[in-house]
Amino acid sequence: MTAIAHVALTVRDLPGMARFYETALGLEPMGGDGEQRDLGARGRVLIRLLGDAAAAPRDPRDAGLFHTAFLLPDRADLGRWLHHAADTGVRLTGASDHGVSEALYLDDPEGNGIEVYRDRPASDWIRDGDRVEMFTARLDLNDLADAANGPWQGAPAGTTIGHVHLQAGAMDAAHDFLHGTLGLTRTYDAQGGGWYGWDGYHHHLAANTWNSRGAGLRPDGAAGLHHVALTGQAGASAPLTDPFGNRFRFV
Repeated sequence: MTAIAHVALTVRDLPGMARFYETALGLEPMGGDGEQRDLGARGRVLIRLLGDAAAAPRDPRDAGLFHTAFLLPDRADLGRWLHHAADTGVRLTGASDHGVSEALYLDDPEGNGIEVYRDRPASDWIRDGDRVEMFTARLDLNDLADAANGPWQGAPAGTTIGHVHLQAGAMDAAHDFLHGTLGLTRTYDAQGGGWYGWDGYHHHLAANTWNSRGAGLRPDGAAGLHHVALTGQAGASAPLTDPFGNRFRFV
C-alpha cells in the first residue's frame, strides 16, 4: 500500500526548528548531526530537517509545501493535543471539520504549514464512485477538547504523515503528475485545487494554486520543502520531480 513515509524540509535554523517539532508536536528525536535531524513517533521517522543557514526564506507565492498533515490515531489524541496547544501557547491558524476528518492548523517558525488531524471511520465517508465528499465547516473546539481522556504525552504510537498538500503553478500540470505519474486517484475538487488518494483514502496528496498560481520551478537554495518520501511503490527507485520542482523519493 502506497503511503507517505516522511517529509524533508530545508531549514535555516536547525536547532530551533527541531525544538519546535519536539515541543509543539511532541515528536521524538531520532538521530542526526549538525546538518540533519530526524524526528518522529515511537520509532517512525516523520520529519527530516536539513539545515542550511544560507537558504533563502521560503516565498509563500512559490510552488512547494502548503502543509504537512500529521494523522493522529483517534479523536481523544487530537483532543489531548488541542489542550497541549492551548496550555503551551501554540498559535493555531485554523480549525475545520472536513466531514472525513477533524483538523487543526498552524505554522512552524519558518512558515511551513502544518495540519494535525484525525480521521472519522472510512465507513462514515460519503462516496460516489472514486469521489469522496469533503467540505470545510466550523469545528466545535469545546467538544473536541472534551474528547481528551488524559494529558498529552507526545505523539502517540500510530501517528503518521496522513497527507501532504502542495502548492503548484497550474492544476492541469499538477493533475498530470499526481494522477498520470504517481498513479493517484482524484477524489475531490475545489476551485483552484485537487485532492488525490491511493487505495480509497480520501487523499494522500493534494495541490492548489491559491497562493502560487502561475508559479514556475521552485528556486534553488530556498528553505521549505526538500522532498516527500513515499513507500509502497514496488519497483520504484529513481526520484521524481513534478513540473514545479516538488521532489519525491521512494524508500
